[in-house]
Amino acid sequence: MKSTRQHTPLDKLLISADTVLRTLVPGAAEPYRPSPARDEPEQDMTAQERKHAAGLMRINHTGEVCAQALYQGQALTAKLPEVREQMDHAAKEEIDHLAWCEQRIRQLGSRPSLLNPMFYGLSFGIGAAAGAAGDKYSLGFVAATEQQVCKHLDDHMQRLPYNDQKSRAILQQMYTDEEQHAEQALDAGGIRFPVPVKMVMKLMSKVMTKSVYRI
Repeated sequence: MKSTRQHTPLDKLLISADTVLRTLVPGAAEPYRPSPARDEPEQDMTAQERKHAAGLMRINHTGEVCAQALYQGQALTAKLPEVREQMDHAAKEEIDHLAWCEQRIRQLGSRPSLLNPMFYGLSFGIGAAAGAAGDKYSLGFVAATEQQVCKHLDDHMQRLPYNDQKSRAILQQMYTDEEQHAEQALDAGGIRFPVPVKMVMKLMSKVMTKSVYRI
């Protein structure tokens, strides 16, 4: 039987705190699906190639940290219950991406970005503001964000070392999921953001990618 219990403010606070910890504490994120890289053999790469691949995967990991924060912020302020549920569902799939990316970063001999807490906080605030502006804007922001992420993923798949098929398999599945999230957000009533807004989002994304690649 489906529970009809409503979450109290304390329940919501504890759930949010749990999400923050699972997002930011290394190794805390548990994927719902197995990694797409599990059946791909580890190929030989030079030290420079491994460092480059780790930098790209670190960017993608931080992107997933930001996605978690955005969805949590939007779910907190979304008006319609079905919109909040959609945010929660998308956030669960993003947990898979988060865990897959961190696992791959470790396999490449590196670590997630030290800047993740800062980007989480900024993204949560943006998400909450978007949700407060109205569900159509919140969903539109999801769509625009996911479209931007897909562009990054496509670029990274081209820039990965040729032998790094494990990372490429992860990014390919992420691309499929993110593209679906964008379509679902638009189908649910999200507005299409104008080009100037997308340009600002692209500029902010560049700041993140340039800093996280090394730090």
